[in-house]
Amino acid sequence: MNYETTPERLEKRIFKAVGQAVTEFKMIEEGDNIMVAVSGGKDSWVMLSVLNDLQKRAPVNFEIIAVNLDQGYDGFETHIIEDYLIAQKIPYHMAEKNINKIVQEKNSEGSTWCSLCSRLRRGTLYGLAEKLGCNKIALGHHQDDMIETLLLNAFFIGKLGSMAPKLKADDGKNTIIRPLIYVLESEIREYTKIKGFPVVCCQCPLMCGETVHGDYKRRRIKGLIKQLEAEIPDIRNSLLASLKNVNPTHLLDSQLWKF
Repeated sequence: MNYETTPERLEKRIFKAVGQAVTEFKMIEEGDNIMVAVSGGKDSWVMLSVLNDLQKRAPVNFEIIAVNLDQGYDGFETHIIEDYLIAQKIPYHMAEKNINKIVQEKNSEGSTWCSLCSRLRRGTLYGLAEKLGCNKIALGHHQDDMIETLLLNAFFIGKLGSMAPKLKADDGKNTIIRPLIYVLESEIREYTKIKGFPVVCCQCPLMCGETVHGDYKRRRIKGLIKQLEAEIPDIRNSLLASLKNVNPTHLLDSQLWKF
C-alpha cells in the first residue's frame, strides 16, 4: 500500500470497496445462491471472508458456498483448505477434475497451457454451479487484474477491454461476479497476512514454487505499471477510472459511433 494504515483501517477500506462494487453493479440480489471459487490463494480467501461477513449484515438474503477445485496437480494440499472451511463453519464443496492430464495431452499438440487450463477450469465451475443450485459464481479478480488486462488487451491483442465486473457466463445459465474489482492486490496481500489465511498453491508448475514462470506477458505488464508508478503515483487509480470514463466519439470503432 502507498499509505500508512492500521489493520482496522485496511479492513474498513476493503469492505467499503467491496460494498461499492456490489452495490454499483448489482452483484448480489435477494435469493441469490453464490458459488465462491476458492483456489486457496490470497485473493479467493479475502473474497470469501468479506462475502461471509457481508452475508450476515446485508439488507438482502443470499447464500454462499465455497467451492475448491483440485485440478490434478501432485502435492495440492486440499486438506488445509477443507480444514479451514470447517473451522469457519462455511458451507463448502470439494471437487476434483484432472485438468492437468488434459492440458498435458493437449499441450503436446501446441495448445497454449494457461489459456487452455483457464477454459477447462471455467467450464468445470459452470457445471459445478448448476449441480449445486447456484445462480452466481464469485471470482477473486482484483483492481490490479482489471488494469493489467486492460493494458494486455491493448498491447498484445489490439482491443480496448478489461474484465466485466458482472456478466452472463458463456453457458448462458450462470452470472459471474467479481466483488474485489476495487481492491488493490497490495491490500489483499497485507490483509491476508493480518488474518492469517492458509494460502495454498494449486501446484501448477507454471504458477507455484520458486521457479514460477506464469503468464510472461502479464508479469511484464505488472512490472511496467510498478515502474511507471514511481513517476505517476496514482497510475493504478487513473487506469481504473479510465474504464468508467469512456468516450466512444474519440475512438475508431464505427460500431460504437456512426461517423
